[in-house]
Amino acid sequence: MSEQVPNKKKINSKFIAILAVLIIGGGAFGFYKYQHAQVHQTTDDAQIETNITAITPRIQAFIKEVRVKDNQYVKKGDTLLILDASDINTKVEEARAGVSQAESGITAAQAQTEASTSTLPITNSQVAAMNANIDAAKAKLWQATQDYNRYSNLYQDHSITKQQFEQARTAMLEAQATVKGLESQRLATQNQTQATISQSHAVGSQVSVAKANLEKSKASLEAAKINLSYTVITAPVSGYVSRVDLQQGQLLNPGQQLFNIVDEHIWVVANFKETQLEKMRIGQKVEIKADAYPNHKFEAKIGSFSPATGAQFSLLPPDNASGNFVKVVQRLPVSIEFVNPKDPMLKYLRPGMNLDVDVTTK
Repeated sequence: MSEQVPNKKKINSKFIAILAVLIIGGGAFGFYKYQHAQVHQTTDDAQIETNITAITPRIQAFIKEVRVKDNQYVKKGDTLLILDASDINTKVEEARAGVSQAESGITAAQAQTEASTSTLPITNSQVAAMNANIDAAKAKLWQATQDYNRYSNLYQDHSITKQQFEQARTAMLEAQATVKGLESQRLATQNQTQATISQSHAVGSQVSVAKANLEKSKASLEAAKINLSYTVITAPVSGYVSRVDLQQGQLLNPGQQLFNIVDEHIWVVANFKETQLEKMRIGQKVEIKADAYPNHKFEAKIGSFSPATGAQFSLLPPDNASGNFVKVVQRLPVSIEFVNPKDPMLKYLRPGMNLDVDVTTK
């Protein structure tokens, strides 16, 4: 009986010691977590992000050659696909022929214009000469009329012979006919000149039309050349090719997504609760662990904060005024940038990988 009492005391002492160690250890751990929480904000709602560029053709054509395969690294400007250019080459040649034809049309129209203007029947100096001849003929007519009137009076008085009177009358009639003939000739020449000028204007319009056709043909040729350049599809960015499933001879349509190029530049988007943002600032130090590589720490910093919470960018953003309100803690996307480009483990990170993020806020 006396031996059992010391044994109970020993057991109680060990239990108390273990309990004390647990309490002290738990307190120390709790104090550490509390202290850590004062200067750190963490989240496991974080993923690797990058730019993913879709490769699409701009023209309808058959595939002639595929020069890439899945997961291949390409540089900006590298050739990805070559399309069959037979039809487009034909269109280029047709457009070139159209340009040549339009240029010939301009030459012909200009030659016709020059020919029409060179055949004008009279010039301004010739018009002046014709008017002077008419004026001289009118002067002779006036004089002949005066002579006729005077000879008519003399004939009535029997002062001259009938032959003299008839000569004066004939001279007047001839002068009238001369004036009338010259005026008719002038009118006919003027009408012919006006018709030639109108024809020249019409030919000039044909030159304008020919020039417009030339510009249209040049535009068609340029468009055909651009389409020809589209038969070679090059990489718009550097990165890794993803999801290539193409075969030679396959018909492609404009806008059809062929595959993607995943940009080699990556960053992190971490979604922090709004209650964690009070002390977070751009430029603060960040430690990152990837689920795929839990034993490696990546160095980073806060790059920027999203202008709105993730819920605001959803297809159906919340409308708290339309019914019963239930307060839900929102998360704000925070962009985080890697600061050590020489880290050998960066090349193993892939877009979409899950991460644990720890921000030092002190």
